[in-house]
Amino acid sequence: MKCLLRRRRPGSRRRRGAPSRTAIDRYQKLLEEVDQEAARINARFQAGRWSPIVLLKKHHSHQEIARFYKAASVCMVTALHDGMNLVAKEFVASRDDDRGVLILSTFAGAALELSDALLVNPYDVQQVAGAIHRALEMSSEEQTTRMQHMRANVREYNIYRWAAHLLSDLTEIRIDAPERVEVQ
Repeated sequence: MKCLLRRRRPGSRRRRGAPSRTAIDRYQKLLEEVDQEAARINARFQAGRWSPIVLLKKHHSHQEIARFYKAASVCMVTALHDGMNLVAKEFVASRDDDRGVLILSTFAGAALELSDALLVNPYDVQQVAGAIHRALEMSSEEQTTRMQHMRANVREYNIYRWAAHLLSDLTEIRIDAPERVEVQ
């Protein structure tokens, strides 16, 4: 994601992020399992040209991702440890229609700021299933209220605020130097 946010200097070549885990055998096996499960679900629930799961395994531009966020009724960020905060915040920031529901892992750092998301423990399958059901049944009024709160939070606690807090915290750090002893 960092490469997407950097401005390029005129004449410079576009940088690509390094491939992440695609060379790891276990990751390749997991991708195969995900492909098979998506195919199984699509075979069961597909209606005409509509499929419940559209699995796109490629690099996407920020503009493409924003379109997916706007088209989604629900965004699930089920990180098992702190992570995926930008995905959650980008989904919220892109929803200028104040619609959509964010299901967010309590382990993601963004859960502290986006408390109007449906917060779940991703290890609790029943809780996640309940959150999906609630998200799909949520009234448009509740979606709007929750999304407006989260969008206000994302606007308020942006990168500039984060950087200011970081710099402020750094100014509080004091390095105690040992007293100098003069040698005669």
